[in-house]
Amino acid sequence: MPDYGRPLRFGSFISPVSQPPRRPVDLAVLSEDLGLDLVTFQDHPYQAALHDTWTLLTWVAARTSHIHVAGNVLNLPLRQPAVLARALASLDLLSDGRAELGIGSGGYFDAMASMGAPLLTPAEAVSGLDEALDIVRGIWDVEATTALRVEGRFHRVDGVQRGPATARRIPIWVGAYKPRMQRMIGRKGDGWLPSLPWLQPGGVAEGNRIIDDSARRAGRDPGDIARLLNIVPPVSAEQMARLAIEDGVSTFILGSDDPGELRRFAEVTVPEIRDRVENARAGSGHAATTTPPAPSMAPALAGDPGAAVTGCACTGSRRPGLRRVHVGVLPGGPPRHGAETAVARSGTGRCAVRRPAPRRAAGRP
Repeated sequence: MPDYGRPLRFGSFISPVSQPPRRPVDLAVLSEDLGLDLVTFQDHPYQAALHDTWTLLTWVAARTSHIHVAGNVLNLPLRQPAVLARALASLDLLSDGRAELGIGSGGYFDAMASMGAPLLTPAEAVSGLDEALDIVRGIWDVEATTALRVEGRFHRVDGVQRGPATARRIPIWVGAYKPRMQRMIGRKGDGWLPSLPWLQPGGVAEGNRIIDDSARRAGRDPGDIARLLNIVPPVSAEQMARLAIEDGVSTFILGSDDPGELRRFAEVTVPEIRDRVENARAGSGHAATTTPPAPSMAPALAGDPGAAVTGCACTGSRRPGLRRVHVGVLPGGPPRHGAETAVARSGTGRCAVRRPAPRRAAGRP
C-alpha cells in the first residue's frame, strides 16, 4: 500500500489505573515533557480498578499545555453520543484544540450490560456506532440551519440544537478489525486505530485496501484518512518505518506504563523512525523489505495472539513513585470472553495473561 505522505506523529497509551490516583497523570505529563504528540487511555468503565477515562482526559488536558488527548478508544455503548459530542467540543475549546475522538463499538457486552447498557450483539454494536458517528458530526455542524434529527435503531436525536462549535475539526478515529467497520471508516471516519499485536499477518495492508476502496466509493480521498497504530515494546524503528512507507501508518502510539520505555521510545526510537521515513520520502533511502520484523508482542505473549495483559505490575521505573503497571486489556485489543488466566514471567516482573476460551452465548442464539 502507498505512503499517504501524512506528517508523522507519536504518542503514548497509558493504563488509567486509579491507584495511586495520579500515576496516569504523571505519565501523561512525562509524555508531554518527552515531546510526544499524543497521550491516550483505554476506556473500560466496568473495571473498578480504573479511573473514568473521560474524567482523566479532562484532568490531563488541564495539567498539560500542548500534548493532544484521546480515548483509545472510548466505549460508545456506555457514552451517549449526543452528550459525548458536546463533551468533546467543550474539551476541545478549553484545551485550545487538543481533543481527539477515538471511539469503538465496545466488546465486553455482558460487562457493559452490567453497567446499564443494552445487551447488544457485535453486529448491533457496529450499527449503533454507524448511527453515533452521524449524531456526533451533526452536533458539531453549527453551520447547518436546522435542528439535528437522526432516527436510528440504537441512537436517536429529535430536533436537538447543534453546537458548541469546536476549536477545529475534531478527527474521529475508529478502532476496527473487521471489514464492516473498516468500510464504515472509509465512508465516515477520519482515522483507523487498531493495535498491531491483534492484527493478523498482512492485516494492515488488507485493512487499508478495504478502507481505501470504501472511501473511493464514497467520493473521498483515501489519503484524508489517517492510519494510526498501537504498538508495544520492543519497538523496531526499521519495522515502523516500513509500516509508514509501505502501509501509510503515520501515527505510532506506544502502549507502556514504564517511564524508561517511554523515554527510550521518544528519545531513541522516534528520531530513528523519522530519519528513515524522511530519507525514504526524499528518495535518498528506502524502506527495508528484507529485515525480519520485530516481535509484535512482549516475549511473555509470543505465539499467543489471543492473549491480553490483565494485571501486570512490573518494576523498572527510572522515576521515583512510578512503576510499570498494566491493568485491563492489551491496549486496543479485541475482547476475549470466558478467558482463563495464566501467569507469565519476563525479565521485568510478573504479568497475568488471559488466553481466550470459547465465548458463551449469554442467552443469545
